[in-house]
Amino acid sequence: MINITLPDGSVRAYENNSTPMDVAMSISQGLARNVISASFNGNTVETKTPLTTDGNLTLYTFEQPEGKKAFWHSSAHVLAQAIQKIYPGVKLTIGPAIENGFYYDIDFGEHKVSENDFPKIEAKFLELARGKHEFTLREVSKADALAKYQEENNPFKVELIENLTDGEITFCDHDDFTDLCRGGHIPNTGIIKAIKVMSAAGAYWRGDENKPQLTRIYGISFPKAKLLKEYLELLELAKQRDHRKLGKELELFTFSQKVGQGLPLWLPKGAALRSRLEDFLKKAQKKAGYEMVMTPHIGQKELYVTSGHYEKYGEDSFQPIKTPKMDEEFLLKPMNCPHHCEVFNYKPYSYKELPKRYAEFGTVYRYEQSGELHGMTRVRCFTQDDAHIFCTPDQLDQEFKDVIDLVLYVFGSLGFEDFTAQVSLRDPENPEKYIGSDENWDKAENAIINAAKEKGLNYVVETGEAAFYGPKLDFMVKDALGRSWQLGTIQVDYNLPERFDLTYKGSDNASHRPVMIHRAPFGSMERFIAVLLEHTGGNFPLWLMPEQVTILPISEKYQKYAEKVSELLENSEIRTLIDDRNEKTGRKIRDAEVSKIPYMVIVGEKEEGEETVSVRKHGEGDLGTFSIEDFIKHVSEEVEKTLVKF
Repeated sequence: MINITLPDGSVRAYENNSTPMDVAMSISQGLARNVISASFNGNTVETKTPLTTDGNLTLYTFEQPEGKKAFWHSSAHVLAQAIQKIYPGVKLTIGPAIENGFYYDIDFGEHKVSENDFPKIEAKFLELARGKHEFTLREVSKADALAKYQEENNPFKVELIENLTDGEITFCDHDDFTDLCRGGHIPNTGIIKAIKVMSAAGAYWRGDENKPQLTRIYGISFPKAKLLKEYLELLELAKQRDHRKLGKELELFTFSQKVGQGLPLWLPKGAALRSRLEDFLKKAQKKAGYEMVMTPHIGQKELYVTSGHYEKYGEDSFQPIKTPKMDEEFLLKPMNCPHHCEVFNYKPYSYKELPKRYAEFGTVYRYEQSGELHGMTRVRCFTQDDAHIFCTPDQLDQEFKDVIDLVLYVFGSLGFEDFTAQVSLRDPENPEKYIGSDENWDKAENAIINAAKEKGLNYVVETGEAAFYGPKLDFMVKDALGRSWQLGTIQVDYNLPERFDLTYKGSDNASHRPVMIHRAPFGSMERFIAVLLEHTGGNFPLWLMPEQVTILPISEKYQKYAEKVSELLENSEIRTLIDDRNEKTGRKIRDAEVSKIPYMVIVGEKEEGEETVSVRKHGEGDLGTFSIEDFIKHVSEEVEKTLVKF
């Protein structure tokens, strides 16, 4: 007998060679029907893998990320089989699961594939899936694996196998199809009920532009046709909310080929929106004891050599700027933290003067590959709401928790309610990726985990996701469409203070090393505004809207009254514009709706005579007639309600 420990901590005894599916059956028939994948002692296994030792077993359904991964990886096998049936002689390479669905990279040779071919690929896929073919994993010797793919004249699989050794090579079989695969499959193809081929794109073998170009076929699949329908509807909604589309319609930002790829230009309305976000955070930061600083957009190369950024990211940065002076080089600033270390170094501090909290909306530059640029979410020039706290080790715990409070305040005021905190730790298998001692890393990682626990955060631990200089707490926010985004981040750093030889005088009159906290509640202004645009569909909280009220005089006779109303609203800090175009009122209302202006105020003879306004609200319609004073009160109260107290 073997003892199996389940996620709830309960332990059950099973016969040796029992499978995860046997365990599921023993718990309930319903669970067994829905289980599609499993892990044993932290390793992915098939649902029919024999279990031969005591261990921890987790069963996954499609609702869990691990279940989706197995489902979509298995679907990639069926996609490859379908394509082989339709296009004989194609050469397969790799087909992993991704965040939403899967892809398979294929050398189509003389065959051509386009969007017009997607329906027949989908039809063949479903025909094969209906056969309910079991996925079976088997170990193969390196010699036999090489022989198979050499016979098929597939240099891609041969290259993969050559980098493996005997004992770690497995094939996955289903129906008449075999593929090189590490494992992680659903029980059989019949579980897949719906498929959509999403797109085809070019992709270099192993991401190397010097290697052959392949065709990458993207797809997504589901265990129910209804789930595919819902996903496609959500995708359509996401297109309507695309920040690039909304940014253009609302006249917030633009890009210019003459200026350069990935270099955003903020238009007046976008600049005003961004300025309000900055003012909002500056006000909170001032309450929390931060001091604003400003640093240059460039720095000597040596600055980033000292910090370690040049060694880690130099190749991905803009190339050094040379000056007329011999051997003098500068870099466009890729990070603000080295500059802030030098701000701290300006003069000596005692422990009584700490913590020092330096904040800056600092613009940085990173040379992202052109293929990775995407609207405002991936740019080459962006502004971080950056701050660095220099504190004593005894102050670290409270300072870290105070930063968590600031992040939660930002999210609450902007309507982000669904988020998970991710504790990002170093990868113990790859110590060369990081700088600093194990002792400092242990202290920093423990500080973050303890703070997350004490603040009651819903958090997960991700190994290998730390920054090169320290662990971090990332906030993964779900938007209105259920998509996850990494926004705010807080990082603990014992290493940069050492590299820059930062010190303060302790109570013992000796020099001590401060601890450094990096934090950015927004992350970057560009990415945050893009995510906020898509989350709200452009219907920002009232306090943030570029224009809160538009006044619509029904004819030019009421222009002066419109100006009077506008002045009263502006005096109450309500952002107002007058639409005095020579257009019908109905057209003005439609245009205001498209521009997502929250309130439309209509004024004519009746309103002028009674000193009132007729009010419509975006998306809701007519609210009736208000006195000017009551309308001001109504708008002001709504602004107050949408701002969380800090």
